[in-house]
Amino acid sequence: MNPLRPLLRPTVLRRAGLGVGAAQPILRRVGPTRSYATRESAFRDRAMTGPFSWKAAVLFVITGAGLYVYFTNEKEKLQQRKREESANQKVGRPSIGGPFSLLDQEGRPFTEQNLRGKWTLLYFGFTHCPDICPEELDKMGEAVELIEKHAGEGAVTPVFFSVDPARDDVPQVKRYLQEFHPRMVGLTGDYDSVKQACKSYRVYFSTPQNAKPTDDYLVDHSIFFYLMDPLGQFVDAFGKSTTAQEVSDKTKEAMRKWEKAGGNAAAGLTKP
Repeated sequence: MNPLRPLLRPTVLRRAGLGVGAAQPILRRVGPTRSYATRESAFRDRAMTGPFSWKAAVLFVITGAGLYVYFTNEKEKLQQRKREESANQKVGRPSIGGPFSLLDQEGRPFTEQNLRGKWTLLYFGFTHCPDICPEELDKMGEAVELIEKHAGEGAVTPVFFSVDPARDDVPQVKRYLQEFHPRMVGLTGDYDSVKQACKSYRVYFSTPQNAKPTDDYLVDHSIFFYLMDPLGQFVDAFGKSTTAQEVSDKTKEAMRKWEKAGGNAAAGLTKP
């Protein structure tokens, strides 16, 4: 055999598909191909759309509406609980307080409306009382000072009601109160007016109806003073054994509860 002769003829190579110029790639890419321009266009579309699709927008709106309804309902429940707590605090309260019409130590008309919007401590006594009344009024003045260290000046008004109309006229009440707290209000009036005030506050007194200013007698009366809220409603009563510090502590606690419930604004009162 001629060593220079090709082993296969060109015709055989062409038939086998291996001829010159007929070479084919052995491996082919499976599936469709995309050009660089196509991929760039798809990327640009995603960038324009962003991660916040219309489905996300709908979900966001629904979630926001749900949260709004939830928190609105929770707020209403909280307000309802506050109203119920306020109502529960009033249940069982004695019916103390009401209308009266008297004169203050300056001779000016004074009614329950003058106390509206204010915290008040009320004491019923008489100027000829030998010991108990002065002691209780001193304690009231001390309690007022303790309260106002925390709540500010004018936070509570001390009031003295005379239950001895025959001897405790306006000038006598004014002289008497000079020995006590400088902002204490003194109230007096005729027998019927004093009796009405005592009835409104459920205070017992034994002053003779036809007593004269020159008569010498003692008056039997209730020995305690009241704490009243800015609506003129009863909060607490303090007896002879209660200290000024205890009066102060209980009054400040009542004030905190009042403010927590909305204060004077929630009660429809203007600031005094």
